[in-house]
Amino acid sequence: MATEIKLISLTFNLFKGLTNFTLEAGGEDIDVYGPNAGGKTTLFDGFNFLLFHKDSQDKGKPEKWIKTLDSTGEPIHGAEHEVTGVLEIDGKRRTLRKVFSEKWTKKRGAAKAEFTGHKTDYYIDDAPYSEGEYNAEIAKIISEETFKLLTNPAYFPEHLDWKKRRSLLLEVCGDITNDEVIASNEGLAELPSLMEDRTLERHRDKIKSDQAAVNSKLKDIPVRISEVQRGMPDVSGSDGDALLQGIKTLRGQIQEKEAELTRIQSGGEVSVKTNALREIEGELLQIKNNLQAATLEKLSTKRRALSKKQGEVNEIEDSIKRAQGQIDRLRNQISQNEAERARLREERDKVKAMEFVYDTSDSCPSCGQPLPPEKVEEARNKAERQFNENKSRTLEQIVTRGKTEKSLADQWEAEIDRISSTIDAKQSSIHTLNLEVKELAAIVQQMEVDVPEASTNPEYTTKLKEKEAIERNIRELRSQSVSALESVRLDLAKLRTDLESEEKKYASIDQVQKGMRRIEELKAEERGLAKQYEELERQLYLTEEFTRTKVQMLESKINSKFKDVRFRLFETQVNGALNETCKILYGPNLVPYEDGLNRAAQLNAGLDIINTLSEHYGIVAPIFIDNAEAVTDIASTAGQQIRLIVSREDSQLRVAKKQSIVQEELF
Repeated sequence: MATEIKLISLTFNLFKGLTNFTLEAGGEDIDVYGPNAGGKTTLFDGFNFLLFHKDSQDKGKPEKWIKTLDSTGEPIHGAEHEVTGVLEIDGKRRTLRKVFSEKWTKKRGAAKAEFTGHKTDYYIDDAPYSEGEYNAEIAKIISEETFKLLTNPAYFPEHLDWKKRRSLLLEVCGDITNDEVIASNEGLAELPSLMEDRTLERHRDKIKSDQAAVNSKLKDIPVRISEVQRGMPDVSGSDGDALLQGIKTLRGQIQEKEAELTRIQSGGEVSVKTNALREIEGELLQIKNNLQAATLEKLSTKRRALSKKQGEVNEIEDSIKRAQGQIDRLRNQISQNEAERARLREERDKVKAMEFVYDTSDSCPSCGQPLPPEKVEEARNKAERQFNENKSRTLEQIVTRGKTEKSLADQWEAEIDRISSTIDAKQSSIHTLNLEVKELAAIVQQMEVDVPEASTNPEYTTKLKEKEAIERNIRELRSQSVSALESVRLDLAKLRTDLESEEKKYASIDQVQKGMRRIEELKAEERGLAKQYEELERQLYLTEEFTRTKVQMLESKINSKFKDVRFRLFETQVNGALNETCKILYGPNLVPYEDGLNRAAQLNAGLDIINTLSEHYGIVAPIFIDNAEAVTDIASTAGQQIRLIVSREDSQLRVAKKQSIVQEELF
């Protein structure tokens, strides 16, 4: 059941020029007459101030507009600006009162009070409330936003931007699900599978992105075809089969000329002479090897013996280095051992010098009485005995450690002597080995000098002369074939030039054929992209058809909630796309609220909206209608109407019950 709020009365005292004025509404529709600037709008300002501390234009900071001015135009200082309202809420009356005043404070020692700001006192049913408590009680009755929507016919169409109006309408009437839209139009059945898990907006964005990519590729294909065409050589007048046959013929002729060149270069007699030359070279090498083989074998044996001796020397030198390192480590240990023994001797002397001192009290530690002399002597003897035992035991431990350290030092010295003896023996071995190495090195050097030279051997020199004679003969034979070689080489060069030219021509034809195949591939790709673009256009159409269907369903659902007002939630663009909006239309001709609708129709449109919003919020509130004189037939509302009418005949505010008037033409 709706909450019904009725205005019973509003009382003003020094509020924006109204002094001791009471608006008696009685919870009924009333007409308030008065001249321009006579205080009619002030009534609505006071109602807003009482509830939300603002005026009807949503301005806060009451100190800037609430005060009544004196004859000089200055605010009346020290006055209390008060509004009291009596409301009937679901049959129960409640009295709200606000008092806005200046704060004047007299500081200690000052002659006059000083202005220090403003304050507001809050009352509900004559009981004082804090600001927070007062606002909480008002919030229980109605929220500020809801109050503006239900009390001011111009607030929804003129003060809310279209996005907020649209959002509020969807809240009032409820949105329509995608499933409901698709179920209402068979042509949209495949849309969910195309969208997959995307929202409609994301799917539309994807389609447009895909279209842009496809379109970019389509624009690029003619450029790519043109590039292929520009790269194709001119082969007009060329016969591919004839060129291929000519290439085969030229390659056969080249092979024949190359074989002829090889025959001339190798020649029969030259070949025989060359074989004889190879045989003589082998014989020369054999003679040389036979002459030097025995000497070289002996030389190799001596070299191996020399290398072995040098290895032995190196091995002994390495062992001497290792032994010397071991001696260095032992000497370092002996040095540390001597330091430790010195410390032990010093500690032994300190212990020996210790003397027994007995300074224990002769009194009982429990009762404080003197102990018997025999007890004192017994205790002293016991303490001295323990001292001597501890001293003896400590000296024994020190001496034992010192002997151990001395034993280790002696062992290390003995080891050093042993290693030193070993080193001396090895140094003697090295000396002997070095003499042997020097002797072997001299023998090897002499044997290297004594290796026999083949050039002094008669057999070797005879064969060498035979070799030189054959080489001269070969050079003479080859010089005779130079002219024949040059002729064949010239013929071969020409054939190769002709072959290269023919192959280039044939390659040009092949390049053209490949280019034509590539152009066909690009054209096929272009056709595929065009089909792909058409499919994307079809899918985009489905999304737009979805939107159009939803628009029709949504506007129909929303408009069914209103009597005379209609809403246009989408606008069709030149390209067919739909843009969201929230246009208010009114009357049988659906005239736009912002364009062409007169003031009377605008007012009735606002009242129609208030009726629907009142039903949605479950609240019926008083409606203030300013400039009501411009409308002869005001639409009826569930809420109480306070009509503010400009009247030349009334010099002061006058309240009257609402009268029946004749309906006027709205347009």
